[in-house]
Amino acid sequence: MFRHDKKLLHNVQVERPNPAYASMMQEQLGGANGELKAGLQYFAQSFRIQDKEIKDLFLDIAAEEFSHAEMVATTINLLNGHNVANTNDTVGQIEAQVLGGLSPMLANASGSPFTGNFVNVTGDIAADILSNIAAEQRAKVVYEYLHRQIDDQGVKQTIDFLLNREEAHNALFREALNKVQNNQRSSNADFGVTEDSRLYFDLSTPGRYYENPFPTPPSFDSPSRSQNRPHHRPH
Repeated sequence: MFRHDKKLLHNVQVERPNPAYASMMQEQLGGANGELKAGLQYFAQSFRIQDKEIKDLFLDIAAEEFSHAEMVATTINLLNGHNVANTNDTVGQIEAQVLGGLSPMLANASGSPFTGNFVNVTGDIAADILSNIAAEQRAKVVYEYLHRQIDDQGVKQTIDFLLNREEAHNALFREALNKVQNNQRSSNADFGVTEDSRLYFDLSTPGRYYENPFPTPPSFDSPSRSQNRPHHRPH
């Protein structure tokens, strides 16, 4: 069950309309690394999870991502500013102008519609968590690009908040990965079990810069194990 609180998770404001930037912000509403994708991905992944704590984590973050989508949509709406009219605007998302009455639409910055193909669900807890860590990192990168391209302090404050929340989610998913690293139901159970997993194919000329791999279960909260790895001299 979901409940909608009319108060946004973080106050959203803009200094002035900016239709061109509204179009850019669409990427984080309906794009491949946007808030809608994240919310739907974590929501869909949660259905199969047996661990109650991790299931709750996925659902909690999914719910927050939907609230982020609401914040992004509100920002887009404020940036579009005016009603549909004969204005001097020559930039901005065409679909919003001619199809949506300037409404934020479920599309990316180029106007391509959102698709379920953006959502990754494997049913393997380790693979899904790793996918989510990568999704949060990609979302951070997009927000960083957006942050650099606007001087509006209201918009920058919203993006700064969202950037920090993406980092929080990233840390939470890493903690969850530590918890399942020895889960026999996940792909981690067969991590690096043969000699083939410890081979490095030196296919670059000249030289080689990396030692043979020494796979270990992933861990983000313990010291590097590199000192325990056997040393291999480069060719």
